[in-house]
Amino acid sequence: MSEPAVRAAVIGLGMMGANHARVLNELPGVDLVGVADLDEEAVGRATSGRTARGYTDAGTLLATEHPELVVVAVPTSLHLPATLQALEAGAHVLVEKPIAPDRHEAEAMIAAAESAGRILTVGHIERFNPAIRELSRRLDGGELGRVFQIRASRLGPFPARVRDVGVVVDLAPHDLDVMRYLLRAEPVRMYAETEQRIHTDHEDLFTGLVKFESGAIGLLEINWLTPTKVRKLTVTGERGMYEADYLSQDLVFYANPDHEIVTEGEMTRRAVQRREPLAVELSEFVSAIRSGGPPPVSPQDALIAMLLARAMVDAAARGIVISAADLAPILA
Repeated sequence: MSEPAVRAAVIGLGMMGANHARVLNELPGVDLVGVADLDEEAVGRATSGRTARGYTDAGTLLATEHPELVVVAVPTSLHLPATLQALEAGAHVLVEKPIAPDRHEAEAMIAAAESAGRILTVGHIERFNPAIRELSRRLDGGELGRVFQIRASRLGPFPARVRDVGVVVDLAPHDLDVMRYLLRAEPVRMYAETEQRIHTDHEDLFTGLVKFESGAIGLLEINWLTPTKVRKLTVTGERGMYEADYLSQDLVFYANPDHEIVTEGEMTRRAVQRREPLAVELSEFVSAIRSGGPPPVSPQDALIAMLLARAMVDAAARGIVISAADLAPILA
């Protein structure tokens, strides 16, 4: 006998919220029962052709539909009240990244989930990209040997959806989280530079350098100034280099046949079973709800990613290096 469908709802119908509604509506074992947004037109688009009911008030949605799973995709500044409201209504919550604008609000969300006995997870979607999953499996298997460097390029034009944070807090948590996830190591030193070229409220260009306890060096190149979208990650080690393309989900290995001297070797395209990362993320969240956990991405990991990004913004503004002592309270 099959299990009853998980009742799901989405609060916030911007670009990511609308995508969550689309995927949840199509996901096996899930019944999208409602969506909420202050924008009536957004609500209309999200409910058109679907059985989900639309609301302009999240409280009314929660009281009427009693969802078991709620996606919170409102602006970062509103994550805390929306998440607390959903938890108080008895729902398990996936909140989009960054988890919160600061430590205090993130810790309040984590404490509320623990008190309510509900799962809180965070939408670090890049962990669920099949190319990154396959890369993680191969790194864990030792295919590269010792990892020397990991480099993330996340470039593109300014997104109209973002108004409350700069490029670092909006995008760097993705790459900081993926680096920790792939390397299974913590940063011990960080340095960053930012610039504010076109986006007049916050920084729109970021370059970061991270030294990990494993000895690997992380490089982050992120901006909202490039007229074409780039989402790539390269990992260089003693046996060669992996290049993962988040957009195409391609994973390519460039071999170094000589471990003593680096020489050109064969290029091999690794097999990746392509799937929409958001569908993978939400499927694993549903499985966690059914099994009682753990969350697909722990809120503690999401808190660390946000705090590391915030620390890099501060370091760039002050022109300082973030030391191991500075990082200790973040990683504790």
